[in-house]
Amino acid sequence: MSELFNWQITLPIALAALVFGYLLGSIPFGLILTRAAGLGDIRSIGSGNIGATNVLRTGNKKLAAATLLLDALKATAAALIGWYFLGEEAGLIAGFAAFLGHLFPVWLGFKGGKGVATYIGMLLGVAPWMVLVFALVWLSVAKLSKYSSLSALVATLVIPVVLWFIGEPKIALVMAIMTAISWWKHKTNIERLIAGTESRIGQKG
Repeated sequence: MSELFNWQITLPIALAALVFGYLLGSIPFGLILTRAAGLGDIRSIGSGNIGATNVLRTGNKKLAAATLLLDALKATAAALIGWYFLGEEAGLIAGFAAFLGHLFPVWLGFKGGKGVATYIGMLLGVAPWMVLVFALVWLSVAKLSKYSSLSALVATLVIPVVLWFIGEPKIALVMAIMTAISWWKHKTNIERLIAGTESRIGQKG
C-alpha cells in the first residue's frame, strides 16, 4: 500500500511528461482521417465524438481501424517515450496525459473522444499483457450485447482490479483514475443504454 503513494518523480519532470503527453494525445486522428477521405466532419454524425466507434458509423471500416490504431499508439508512444527518457513514473504520467489530451483536445475546444483507444494504448505501453485481458472482456460483452460502449465500460472496470491483484499498484491507480474519467465521458452512453436507445456496433449514423 505504501508503494501506491510513494512517487519519487520531481515536479519539473512530472510537468514535462504531462505537457508532452497531452500534446501528443490531443492530435484528433478521427477528424483528420475522415476529412482527408472526404467524409466531412465526423462530429456531425452518430455520437458526435472523434473516436473509432463513431468513425465506423460512416461505413468505412478501414478508416475506423486506422483511427483506432493511431488513437491507441499516441498513448503508447507517450508512455514509452516518457518511461525511456524520464523514468517509469514519468511514463505513467505521460500516458495518462495523452488520454486526457484525446478526451479534451485544445484544438477542438476541449471536446474530444471517449478515450477507449487511448486507454488501450496506455495499457500497451505500461502493461502490454493487460491488453489481452481488455480484449477478452470487450469481445465477450460485445458478443452478448452488441454495444461497444457497454463492452468498454465493463473492460475498464476489470483492468484496475486485475492490475492491483497482480502487484502493480501504481499502474492500477492510474488506470483506475482513467476508468473513472472514461465512465464520466460515457455518461450519455450510459443513459442511452438504460433507455435502450444506444447505437449498436456497426450501426451507421
